[in-house]
Amino acid sequence: MPPYRKPDVKDILKKYSSKIEGQVGSAKKTVSYSREYAKFKQEMTPELTRYERWCKTLGSAIKLNISQKDEQRIKRDLEISNLDLEPSQAMTLSVMSFAGVFVLGLLISVAIALIKGSFGEFPFLFFFLMIILSLFLFYFVNSYPKRLANKWRLKASSQMVPAILYIVVYMRHTPNLERAIVFASEHLQYPLALDFKKVFYNVEVGKFSTIKESLDNYLETWRDYSVEFIEAFHLIESSLFEPDNARRIATLEKSLQVILDGVYNKMLKFTHNVRSPLTNVYMLAVMLPVLGIALLPLASAMVGDMLRWTHVVILYNLIIPFMAFFMMDKIMVLRPGGYGETKLLERNPLYHKYKSNKYYYKAFLMYLPFFIIGFLPLIFQFTPMPELLGLEKDYTFAQLGLGFFGDIKFFDFKEFGGGYVGPFGIGALMLSLFIPLGAALFFSTVFKNKTKDLIKERENTKQLENEFNNSLFQLGNRMGNGVPSELVFGQVAESSKGLKTEDFFKRVNYNIRQMGMGVEKAIFDTKRGAISRYPSDLIATSMKILIESAKKGLKIAAISLMSISEYVKNIKKITNRLKDLLAEIISGMKSNMTFLTPLLSGIVVGLAAMITSILNKLNISQLSGEGGVAGIGGLGNILEIFDVMKMIPPYYLQIAIGIYLIQIIFILTGTLVTIDSGEDKLEKTNKIGKNLKKGVVLYFIVSLLTVLALFALTSIVLGGLL
Repeated sequence: MPPYRKPDVKDILKKYSSKIEGQVGSAKKTVSYSREYAKFKQEMTPELTRYERWCKTLGSAIKLNISQKDEQRIKRDLEISNLDLEPSQAMTLSVMSFAGVFVLGLLISVAIALIKGSFGEFPFLFFFLMIILSLFLFYFVNSYPKRLANKWRLKASSQMVPAILYIVVYMRHTPNLERAIVFASEHLQYPLALDFKKVFYNVEVGKFSTIKESLDNYLETWRDYSVEFIEAFHLIESSLFEPDNARRIATLEKSLQVILDGVYNKMLKFTHNVRSPLTNVYMLAVMLPVLGIALLPLASAMVGDMLRWTHVVILYNLIIPFMAFFMMDKIMVLRPGGYGETKLLERNPLYHKYKSNKYYYKAFLMYLPFFIIGFLPLIFQFTPMPELLGLEKDYTFAQLGLGFFGDIKFFDFKEFGGGYVGPFGIGALMLSLFIPLGAALFFSTVFKNKTKDLIKERENTKQLENEFNNSLFQLGNRMGNGVPSELVFGQVAESSKGLKTEDFFKRVNYNIRQMGMGVEKAIFDTKRGAISRYPSDLIATSMKILIESAKKGLKIAAISLMSISEYVKNIKKITNRLKDLLAEIISGMKSNMTFLTPLLSGIVVGLAAMITSILNKLNISQLSGEGGVAGIGGLGNILEIFDVMKMIPPYYLQIAIGIYLIQIIFILTGTLVTIDSGEDKLEKTNKIGKNLKKGVVLYFIVSLLTVLALFALTSIVLGGLL
């Protein structure tokens, strides 16, 4: 019998090296994280690379010394956004953008004054707007890293629950944290998938020595934003130290419950806190500007040249929409994640319609006559078109066969200072209504044609998701009874007659039996996969976990599907509860946006037109000059301030208000969709198209009827007095 020899370290390493390499090596062979990290970042985040290029060019022109507090703040935001920049570069870019716009505005203003030959011609309004623009650019660029970090968090937080689910389901059968994170990073969407890959990337480049150190460092970035995500991961880590398998699984399931409860509580708090800010923004950015419209014609007559239609355009189409967008954006930053749009949408066969630009050309040709009609007053007055057609530049209502309205001109341009001002006529005002109507119908038609087919597919997908919970339970039961995954889809399809799930499982079964595909390819093949017709994160997550767990055995796959079924039930319960809480806010804002605001805008435009019509018909300043009211003390001098020549023509006023209404519908609809569904471009595009059509068509009808009614009333009353 050979003498006993104590084994040394080399023998142990030799014996177990192949086994360790087989277990760990599979995870390393799956993904080359350093190369994939760079590729993933380049392909998925082009807006970040553009910002990086600006920072590395203009931001590196000079080096600014910034305070340590600001440096730490900016550095943290840059790390969260995965930007390879120095804090000084980001700060320098904001200063350079401020200085560049300010100097450009100053040079242009001085040049205008020199060309006109007098400092009195210095464009103070233009220079003031350039100062405001430069201050805004400084604020926007300086806060851009924070905005990117918040945007990253918002998107990543919508993937937190699926991420914990992937890791928990994987670790139920394989208690290996590294491989579970690899599995999650392969199946999650941007940007949380990139975060998980960067955990490995930081180990590969030597920033951290172990995965746990890298993971703990990453989790600290969520300390102020999502404590439940950190707690869930700590429970997952602690499950590795549980000696009893039942307690280990219970700890894993507890981590999933922690993240579900955390998301629910944060959304509950958001629904309570968002009501008051939304109401305040609506009152400040919508109701007050609309009510102020009626005062503009009278105010412009009183202050003379100090208030022009260009000022109204700047106020209503630039400043107020920007304020509304800025305040709404500040509210949306507070939203704690959402389910949002799925990247699987891009694989739908109808996705090319959504991305196509041909609808813009068709809609432009369709609604071009609306814009021509709207600009007819300007075409008749300032082009030779009427002479070419043998027409006059303007007609009175009597010439048009409407003698009831008297000799008032239809367009009513007035000679003033060697040129023409106006149009002040009611006819020009009514024609101007076609400009916002054409713009709204243009966008509405384009957005409807781009999204209508995909929205139908999404409705089918939502119906499938509602039925999918029971189907998952059936899948789990049958696989638990020993039915292979290749056969189970056909059996479940037979028992799901008349449901949406029947079509999905039939497609999978057909691909397996007739096309000779494996289960994974039958579901996820880019051309024929069943998931292409049903772009759902829920279904994709369930099927990926089914495929992965089936590799460990049918019973493990059955248990995994049962866990997903319970998860789906909890998610549906949370989603329905949150929708109930948000329903009052969303329905109230939607009715205000598509009914109350257009209704008030139309009535106020009619009132503004009536004021203009009264002052135009009375022509008080001319009467006072002819001695009509000059003898009544100083009343004649007072009435001279109401000079119709200095008023804002209702034609331009209505166009500015109509475009403002379109802008507000864009902003408010985007806000409501984000509150309800998270970041969802398809839903946002579809809802904007619908709301534009409802709101602006109502505005057109109300404005037209109000203008006609009040003009007729004014003609009757003043006709009797004069």
